[in-house]
Amino acid sequence: MTTVGVVGLGLLGSAVAARLRAGGHVVVGYDVVAEKVQALVAVGGRAAPTAEAVAEAAEAVCVVLPSLASVDEVVLGSRGLAASGPPGRTIIQMSTISPALTERLAREVTAKGLAFLDAPISGTSAMVARGEGIVLVGGERGVFDRWRPLLETILPSAVFIGRAGQAMLLKLVANLLVALHSAAAAEALLMARAAGLDLGLVLDVLCRSAASSRMLEVRGPLIARAEFPPQMKLDLFMKDLHLIQEAARRVGAPLPLTDVAERLYAVAMEAGHGGADLSVVVKAFEGLRRI
Repeated sequence: MTTVGVVGLGLLGSAVAARLRAGGHVVVGYDVVAEKVQALVAVGGRAAPTAEAVAEAAEAVCVVLPSLASVDEVVLGSRGLAASGPPGRTIIQMSTISPALTERLAREVTAKGLAFLDAPISGTSAMVARGEGIVLVGGERGVFDRWRPLLETILPSAVFIGRAGQAMLLKLVANLLVALHSAAAAEALLMARAAGLDLGLVLDVLCRSAASSRMLEVRGPLIARAEFPPQMKLDLFMKDLHLIQEAARRVGAPLPLTDVAERLYAVAMEAGHGGADLSVVVKAFEGLRRI
């Protein structure tokens, strides 16, 4: 039984913490929103007053935060994890950030005598809560081997990708497909609805056909019901889309389909749907009319 810290107890962070608790680990958590910490306590976790206190209590700390700036501050700030954790502790960075920031975190954390893993999750918060999805891992192979059993408590599949930064790049590639497949599902189901088809029947058929995708299975029912409880908030996913574009420029990859999808998500965002699940992109399609 390991004492594990979780800094950031939003949708994904709380799912990670719950999986660790279910696996028998002691979980110490911190979030700037007190109610989220209390929710962890309600499932048997322990509250910490600061990220610094998490680092002092835990053998490994999972970072699950919404922005690059918050990750940078929590990991490398003057009272951050790298400054507070005893030598030998491991920082497991699970937030979706840029490969460039990931590489810098790895360099600076290891220079301070701590271990570092680049370990983003591909899977919605609801999927993670069910034990579905995959942990993509970059860093030193020996550090991965040490913490693989812990990571596989969160999700049964933890795959070593390569050096720090490479797992994050693959996470952005995965999110590129999430963006395209979710938008494609919205477009297809809107066409079916306009034709008067029963969307329940349509989803059943499509999910058993060559047209199926995981995003059709996950987000198709939300689109069909026109209910968008957040599994991934649109405003956070817009950050991911910007990171995808930045990474693509860095490696010289063209993204014509992603360019179009990003504009559609931006329309939904500008219409005030930032707090909804990204499947709310269907609202952008609804505003279009065929000539």
